[in-house]
Amino acid sequence: MIASIRGPVLASGAGWAVIGLGGLGMRVEVPSGRVPQPQPGEDLALLTSLVVREDSLTLFGFHSEAELEVFGHLIAVSGVGPRSALGVLSALAPAEIAEAVASEDEKPFRKVSGIGPKTAKLIVVSLAGKLANLDLGEPSVPGRGPAAASVADAVADGLVGLGWGAADAQLAVADALDAGAPESNAELLRAALALLQAGRPGSRTAGGGR
Repeated sequence: MIASIRGPVLASGAGWAVIGLGGLGMRVEVPSGRVPQPQPGEDLALLTSLVVREDSLTLFGFHSEAELEVFGHLIAVSGVGPRSALGVLSALAPAEIAEAVASEDEKPFRKVSGIGPKTAKLIVVSLAGKLANLDLGEPSVPGRGPAAASVADAVADGLVGLGWGAADAQLAVADALDAGAPESNAELLRAALALLQAGRPGSRTAGGGR
C-alpha cells in the first residue's frame, strides 16, 4: 500500500501530476479546479490511495487527511467510482461536503459531472453521520492556517465571480500571501487582482483571454 508520495513534479495537467521518485516518474490523479494545479519543478507531497482493478493500478493523491478520508467514504457509496469521487473533491472542499451531508442537501453533488440525482441522494444518505468527526483543520492554501485559508477561499471565490478561472484565482491568492499581502478580504483581493491584471504566469484575463 502506497500511503504517501513526495518529490519534484516532472509534468502535470488538469487532474494529474507526474512526481519524480527514485529515478521513476509516478503518475498521480489529483483534484483539479478547486485547488491550484501542481506545477513542474515544485516539490509536492501528497497522501495517497491506490485503487487496484483487474486491468489497472491507479494512484490518487490528496493534500489533506480530510480529502483522503472523504475519498474513502465516497468510493464506498454504491455507484460512485474513484473518478467520480475525485470529481466531487475537485468541485467541493471536504467542509462543503460535510455541510451538504449534514443538511441533507444533495444539490451540490448534482452539479458534479457524472453524478446524477439518484447518486447524489445516495451520497447524502450513505455519508450521514460519517463526517461528523472529520478533521477540517487542514489549510486549503499550503502553509497557511485555517483562518487564513478561510479568507483565501473567500477571496478566490470573489475573483471567480469577477470572471477569472478558479485555478488562476487560487494561484494568485497563494502568490499574494507568499508575497506578504495582509490576510484580510479587501487587501488580499486587491493584491491578488493586481497580480492577475499584471499577467502573472498562468493567469488569464477576465472573459478568458490570455
